[in-house]
Amino acid sequence: MIDETEPLVVRDRSDLDTGRNPFLITLGEHVRALRARRGLTRKATALASGVSERHLANLESGVGNASILVLLQVTQALQCTLAELIGDVTTSSPEWLLIRELLETKDEATLRKVRLAIGEMLGTGGQSPQRSSRIALIGLRGAGKSTLGRLLANDLGFPFIELSREIEKFAGCSVAEIQSLYGMNAYRRYERRALEETLQIYSEGVFATPGGLVSEPSTFNLLLSYCTTVWLQASPEDHMKRVIAQGDLRPMSANPEAMQDLKDILAGRQAFYSKAEFHVNTSGQPLDQTFQILRRTVRAVVNPRVPASVE
Repeated sequence: MIDETEPLVVRDRSDLDTGRNPFLITLGEHVRALRARRGLTRKATALASGVSERHLANLESGVGNASILVLLQVTQALQCTLAELIGDVTTSSPEWLLIRELLETKDEATLRKVRLAIGEMLGTGGQSPQRSSRIALIGLRGAGKSTLGRLLANDLGFPFIELSREIEKFAGCSVAEIQSLYGMNAYRRYERRALEETLQIYSEGVFATPGGLVSEPSTFNLLLSYCTTVWLQASPEDHMKRVIAQGDLRPMSANPEAMQDLKDILAGRQAFYSKAEFHVNTSGQPLDQTFQILRRTVRAVVNPRVPASVE
């Protein structure tokens, strides 16, 4: 049972009519709709969830501030997910729900096949010739995307494009200024628009992408659909060492836990970086040897403008 010793804050009538929080209003509508779909009365839902009818009435009316524990208990009573209760798009129609049910127990390899098949069906890139002539290097800062990207572009006879510079051209200011002045959400919008424009302009090229691009699913999907992707991997120590060697001391400035933060970021993004078609480790060998590994990997799938020289 939920502890209800503290009274719920209920607004006055005018507040109910004009000032209710849109999220809470929508949440209440979802609860009522799901309860109706399950054929449950409010009393029955209250009994099944251990939440009082008064609490449920406030929840369905869009007033009060329902805690996450209350919502979890309601989901158990309604036999739905928390995502369905709060209105995630993948729960917005019967077809979405049926697709979710088909996929929710599948492993990563199967889900990847489904994603690629959907991409083919929807015409979002597939295995077109242009896709194989666009090489996108992904990975955290300090992986070697700029250095190796320039070498690879010269070797293939392709243009080299740093997406961060394209973002700055698009926004008319630096990446740091975009983030400080307008926030991360605005930066992600500029990142998406810059990628779209870059894909329209360049039918072939080597693209060095920002490390955090993979954290925005729609942008990452676009990259995966229209580019051959290579994850440049490196150890956390090499990432840090290379960034500092570039003259950027900010990672260590007033942050004794910088290395642990970096490891956490890598761990959080690893599953996304691993979606790249090819993985090249840039740690543990000299630059020239790393480049030769990257060169062989890419030339196996790309039609370069410059023929391979005899090594």
